[in-house]
Amino acid sequence: MRRTPALPEPPPTPGAHRSDWATLAKLFPYLWRYRWRVGIALGFLVAAKVANVGVPLLLKSLVDALSIPPGDARALFVVPVGVLLAYGGLRLSTSLFTELRELVFAKATEGTARSLSLQVFGHLHALSLRFHLERQTGGMTRDIERGTRGVQSLISYSLYSILPTLIEVGLVITLLAVKFDALFAGITVTALVLYIGFTITVTEWRTKFRRQMNELDSSAHTKAIDSLLNYETVKYFNNEAFEAKRYDESLERLRRAALKSQSTLSILNSGQQVIIAIALVLMLWRATQGVVAQHLTLGDLVMINAFMIQLYIPLNFLGVIYRELKQALTDLDKMFTLLEREREVDDTPGAKPLAVTQGTVRFEDVSFAYERERGILHGVSFEIPAGKTVAVVGPSGSGKSTLARLLYRFYDVQAGRITIDGQELKQVTQASLRAAIGIVPQDTVLFNDTVEYNIAYGRPGASHAEVETAARAARIHDFIAATPKGYETMVGERGLKLSGGEKQRVAIARTLLKDPPLLIFDEATSALDSANERAIQEELRSAARNKTALVIAHRLSTVVDAHEILVMEQGRIIERGSHAQLLAQEGRYAQMWRLQQAGEGSSPASPAQELGEGVAVTPEPRETYEPSRA
Repeated sequence: MRRTPALPEPPPTPGAHRSDWATLAKLFPYLWRYRWRVGIALGFLVAAKVANVGVPLLLKSLVDALSIPPGDARALFVVPVGVLLAYGGLRLSTSLFTELRELVFAKATEGTARSLSLQVFGHLHALSLRFHLERQTGGMTRDIERGTRGVQSLISYSLYSILPTLIEVGLVITLLAVKFDALFAGITVTALVLYIGFTITVTEWRTKFRRQMNELDSSAHTKAIDSLLNYETVKYFNNEAFEAKRYDESLERLRRAALKSQSTLSILNSGQQVIIAIALVLMLWRATQGVVAQHLTLGDLVMINAFMIQLYIPLNFLGVIYRELKQALTDLDKMFTLLEREREVDDTPGAKPLAVTQGTVRFEDVSFAYERERGILHGVSFEIPAGKTVAVVGPSGSGKSTLARLLYRFYDVQAGRITIDGQELKQVTQASLRAAIGIVPQDTVLFNDTVEYNIAYGRPGASHAEVETAARAARIHDFIAATPKGYETMVGERGLKLSGGEKQRVAIARTLLKDPPLLIFDEATSALDSANERAIQEELRSAARNKTALVIAHRLSTVVDAHEILVMEQGRIIERGSHAQLLAQEGRYAQMWRLQQAGEGSSPASPAQELGEGVAVTPEPRETYEPSRA
């Protein structure tokens, strides 16, 4: 007996955030593949900044060349054409190198964002069914969306804003220290240190407000998406006002958090402007003193002022950029947290592809619980012989559908084992296992695409003729052909444009198209009327011929010709045998049979009559149907 824990995956600890450097370290491998582009982009960046710093130097030369006293005859001949052309050339070079840098690096930025988003998407599909049952779709999609934007923002701001600013600041400080006295450089450095220190301190303080705002934004988005996805339920209970009130409460909390974030932002911006204004005044005061004392020329004053303006503009945005970087790192951290979510069910090292030779399925003393405190299956053992059909019947909550989930390996058993042709499910790859099994679930959810796309989903790449053949077998071709757009008809979100029976026939058609060696029918005809059910039963029996089939049913009339019928109650098999044998035993199955026959004798079986329990009033996940695939 093997025991494998299958407890719920622990959610990330609230408030536990990795450091910014740790987040950057996780991003680095994605960027490393574009390292040569990064190098070229940095070259263009340096060239652009050198050209930009050269502009004030030429401006000084231009002003000094024109600084001729009024009435001086030389004024007629002094036209610094060369300086003017050089000035224009430097301006053009700055823009040209900047555009080249962005052109070269765009592929790295977009490629990194694409790789990371694709990895997260694939990882989410690899996570267990438990994760997807517990997730909040709206909030999760918001996190992924912000994380993708965060990658682009992080790369863009760091390479296009922070690094260029630092290079320009370094060049300007060096020029000020070399060409003028050290006080100019000292004022600039002091202002920078104060500015950066103030920005980081206040931004770190207000990050919690921005994070809270994002969490409330995700919460509001989740409520909106959840309400819209359940549009019909909202209408059924006339709860539009209730949903609007619930959404408005979320928006009000978001508004308060946004106001708090904005007020702290105003404090930050004001402090930054005070530091920059003081630095500018001190620099210009020192420069004008030099001009008055004739230590500096008018061109020097213009150049210093131009340098300060050039520094002021990017420095003014440095606080915004730092805040965006912090937010990008926070968003990216959330996406990495999704990537680090451990898979509850994963391929074991060295797992081999499943080889289906005959198709014999065995459940050997299987015990399972979704939660430790509440067991679902208790020592269940049975065999589905190759090419035969085994049906499972019983009341709601007896564990019937859990058998299908375990066979698909959406969960791992806690005790016992499941084998196909002697190969334990844990020892084969999940991809090969699921490729060998086809299922018609009791609740059919379709993609918001065409009817043909949804049927062809059973075997991507199937021809239109094959899709049509499967649709005919599922008795839905005539309905499709009667619609204006035929197989190009859109089915709507989750297939809401189709009736329950139509959706179920689409699900049957795509499983027939897949044509796997193993089949699972989880109440496959529960949404069909009696006439269509009887017609499709024949097709299902034909499709299941020579295939191994597990049929989960509620309507006993659909499983009478199964090779073996298992009667389950409270996670245990209480009776087993053929239809005739079970009737002869005069046990639970015989009682269920009489109840359903009595109900069907008066009228088409109602949901209550189909319950198959002495008590009949909770239309369970209507377990109705089984294509006797014998």
